[in-house]
Amino acid sequence: MANNFVQTGSVIDHTAASVISSGDVVVMGSLIGIALADIAIGEVGAVMIRGVFDLPKKNAAVIANGEQVLWDSSTGDFDDAAATPASGDHKGSVVALEAKGATTGETIRVLLTGAAGTLS
Repeated sequence: MANNFVQTGSVIDHTAASVISSGDVVVMGSLIGIALADIAIGEVGAVMIRGVFDLPKKNAAVIANGEQVLWDSSTGDFDDAAATPASGDHKGSVVALEAKGATTGETIRVLLTGAAGTLS
């Protein structure tokens, strides 16, 4: 192993600015991930930035399989690609792995790609 190796990159360290619960979506600038455990304010915890998760979906959103989805930070759920991002929303690094119509469930299976997205 290289003497300068730090992490694999699928899971990264994150210092919490607010209380984070296990399973929460965590936006870190251009990256988005999922907290693997509770993280207290000021503590460092593990956040997975690559993987498949079932996460909250906006009730009215119509999302196609393979569509890039938008994390709506004000409502705490994923919206379709046609949504207009507001301040704090994240787009470009999460892809839907199933199609979901309006009112067809409260969650959607998504792939976190680990790629940088865009924070509005």
